[in-house]
Amino acid sequence: MTILVKNNIHWVGQRDWEVQDFHGTEFKMTKGTSYNSYLIREQKTVLIDTVDHKFSHQFVQNLEMEIDLNSIDYIVINHAEEDHSGALTALMAKIPNTPIYCTENAIDSIVGHHHHPEWNFHVVRTGDTLDIGNGKQLIFVESPMLHWPDSMMTYLTGDAVLFSNDAFGQHYCDEHLFNDEVDQHELMEQCLRYYANILTPFSSLVVAKIKEVLSFNLPVDMIATSHGIVWRDNPTQIIHKYLEWASDYQEDRITIFYDSMSNNTRMMADAIAQGIHDVDPSVAVKVFNVSRHDKNEILSNIFRSKGILVGSSTMNNVMMPKIAGMLEEITGLRFKAKKAGAFGSFGWNGGAVDRIHTRLTDAGFDTTLGLKAKWRPDGKAMQVCREHGQQIAKQWALHDLTQVAPIFVNREAEVLVDAPQIQAAANDHPADCQCMICSVCNWIYDPAIGEPNQQVAAGTPWSAVPDDFLCPECHLGKEVFVELINKAV
Repeated sequence: MTILVKNNIHWVGQRDWEVQDFHGTEFKMTKGTSYNSYLIREQKTVLIDTVDHKFSHQFVQNLEMEIDLNSIDYIVINHAEEDHSGALTALMAKIPNTPIYCTENAIDSIVGHHHHPEWNFHVVRTGDTLDIGNGKQLIFVESPMLHWPDSMMTYLTGDAVLFSNDAFGQHYCDEHLFNDEVDQHELMEQCLRYYANILTPFSSLVVAKIKEVLSFNLPVDMIATSHGIVWRDNPTQIIHKYLEWASDYQEDRITIFYDSMSNNTRMMADAIAQGIHDVDPSVAVKVFNVSRHDKNEILSNIFRSKGILVGSSTMNNVMMPKIAGMLEEITGLRFKAKKAGAFGSFGWNGGAVDRIHTRLTDAGFDTTLGLKAKWRPDGKAMQVCREHGQQIAKQWALHDLTQVAPIFVNREAEVLVDAPQIQAAANDHPADCQCMICSVCNWIYDPAIGEPNQQVAAGTPWSAVPDDFLCPECHLGKEVFVELINKAV
């Protein structure tokens, strides 16, 4: 199947609805992907890129239904990775002498993958051109490390189409080819996910290469990527997005991620997140368990954040393995201009927090003091965690916090009370209800209902509730409960 892109340009690629993994299992594809190959038929016929190797037979078969393979004058390989050049062996078996235009580094990659040094390679460099007739030329632009050393882009004059390789693309499969035909939220979400997880380390090169391409003063009517959609409606919008993302990008967002053996570190994460919200309700706080959440979603949120908090239980005096793996990946992505802190629970020693702090500092984050809690956090420890979150919110604030509602402290119970939340809960209960509210998770004990799961019968006043009672939501003891009526307002 082919799709008309523009004039004499057709898409001859392959959609992959089922693929889930990229770069081994390091990048999870949530929306599939496409392998975009383009056929240009002017006086000369040019094939730009192929498809992933697992579709080699199907690709060549489809191409043979469209044209006589011997009519292909040139093959351009913008990138030698298997999802771009994978079908070359099958194709070149049919047309072995066809010239292949690519960068010098690409020859090494192509030969390394396909083991055919005898193929007819032609090395191109930035500014080199190839006349394809009808007054049109291909202009080659090297783009090393976006995201491989062999990468390049190809520009078609006359039609003003930039075949951008991996840049400006996304792992996104849709029955439509063009950006104005697909769900815009999904599209930008996948663009950011792709940039954050793959191109972030090369942000300085992204800016430099975009500025170089713009300096050529070439019109761009379309950007034809190697994966995902073709940008035909306002195509430069994605260029502006890349410039924004490449410039130490951050939103008013804090990402908390952790791993926990006995839910103790999870409890700390919850309390810290609540503390941040207490002081700065406008900041987006995202909390993830690395053992249960999509790693690439976490990394995308880190990319968007002004700061991160990393938590781990201490196991054998070190951090838990999945946290160590995440920190290794974060170090490789080389995030810029972000703050960070460590936290975690421990039993015999707290080595994990210290190690996380060191790794974050070494990775270039502006680090704050870490927070440790011994064993399962009790009410006082949860208060400390919540206060820690409040301090983080103040230290990392991007706007004036003087207009934010104050946090009140119930000194008798020694726990923090969020006055607006308590008041909102109290509004749903009569003044004489004698209910108690958990100051950590806001679960309400109503004497009229009791708590049957803990054998606390209906009609049991709080004073008669057993001392070993635990909040059904956060599993903390009676000491974290306060009267539902907000005495501070």
